[in-house]
Amino acid sequence: MYRSGIGPLKAWKEKEGHLPLVIHGARQVGKSWLVDEFGRTCFKNVVKLDFDKNKNNAKLFGDDISPERLLKRISAATGQRIVPGGTLLFFDEIQEAPRAMTSLKYFAEDVPEYHVIAAGSLLGITEHSGHSFPVGKVEFFDLYPMTFKEFLIADGQEGLAGLLDDDIRELEPFHDTYVEKLKEYMLVGGMPAAVDAWVRSHDIEAVRQIHVDIMRTYVADLSKHAPSGIARQGAAVLDSVPDQLAKENRKFMYSTVEKGARAKDYQEAFAWLNACKIINRIYRVTCPGLPMKAYMDRSVFKLFLHDIGLLSSQAGINPGAWLGGDPDIDIFKGAMAEQYVLQELIASGWNTIAYYSNDRSTAEVDFLLDSREGIIPLEVKSGKNTKAKSLSAYNKKFSPKQCLRASLLPYKEQDWLVNIPLYAVSRIPQKPL
Repeated sequence: MYRSGIGPLKAWKEKEGHLPLVIHGARQVGKSWLVDEFGRTCFKNVVKLDFDKNKNNAKLFGDDISPERLLKRISAATGQRIVPGGTLLFFDEIQEAPRAMTSLKYFAEDVPEYHVIAAGSLLGITEHSGHSFPVGKVEFFDLYPMTFKEFLIADGQEGLAGLLDDDIRELEPFHDTYVEKLKEYMLVGGMPAAVDAWVRSHDIEAVRQIHVDIMRTYVADLSKHAPSGIARQGAAVLDSVPDQLAKENRKFMYSTVEKGARAKDYQEAFAWLNACKIINRIYRVTCPGLPMKAYMDRSVFKLFLHDIGLLSSQAGINPGAWLGGDPDIDIFKGAMAEQYVLQELIASGWNTIAYYSNDRSTAEVDFLLDSREGIIPLEVKSGKNTKAKSLSAYNKKFSPKQCLRASLLPYKEQDWLVNIPLYAVSRIPQKPL
């Protein structure tokens, strides 16, 4: 299975003065597989300590965590030599061993010639709970669910995947094929286990069972690590996501979670969900300015999951109706399109994303992207109606350098608007087209 994350890991390996690398991501996005594959193909051997599977591994990190002592202990425990430049030292699920996390500081300071990677699905929870973190002594890499391009490669469509890197104007002859594959991706999503099940059998029910199991795991993680009241609230928030997005106005409403619920009651629950990396909150901007974070209203936001397959499963979308274009699910198609676009944007490196609505909420632009050359408004359309009245109003009011629309139409440049096919939104650059 191909993951584009292998490229940044290779660059880290060759980087002069590299620090220990911390890979962060939600549970089951493929962190362990990626590091194992990287070690197998780029090092002579991999020495791996999994702190979740084997609790005894944490005992190697006692009072003395000097690298010299640790390397001897780890080598003795695993029966493997640890050679600078030739061995990848991999600490998996490191949040289960706080002393191992602290030791990364000393690997960076005392033995920088070694290559050390730490990964964990609950690293945010570790930070959130107050454990020591080696700030300034590690590098970070965020891993997300598989992108549409990675899905195509896994499904044997390397040719279509490769074309996505070429001139976007040359994709139109394959437009219908891309649209059909995109519909499949929106059902399956990017969780590697779900993609693998789809590739092997094309059995959507098997895929859905994996989605259910993953969501149960997320709730179980909350129950294990968060206080009971916070865990219950977090589970309720996750359960409400399809209902939140099914509204024409997708602004998050606490009353949808629980009658009489208030924002202050759920602050801690959101902190834990963010720590687990399983939600994305997109805040409102009413008057766009740079830096955009300074203009965000953090009391108003839209809430998405981190994977579109989990959302489609949680919403109970009928696969036949979805693939067949049943008009009865047109409203939720908009939510699914926004979820998909957001995933692709995040995986492409967009760090600051908001949405626009005016003070009266009578005009809304789905996403605002904080680029090097200004704010890019992006409207998302899932159906045949691609009229962008709100985007037009935004353009007249704020005069951005470029306005973008993502839709099921092929690439097209108009006077003030550029249409990007939904299947090619990963091609939106870090500056206006």
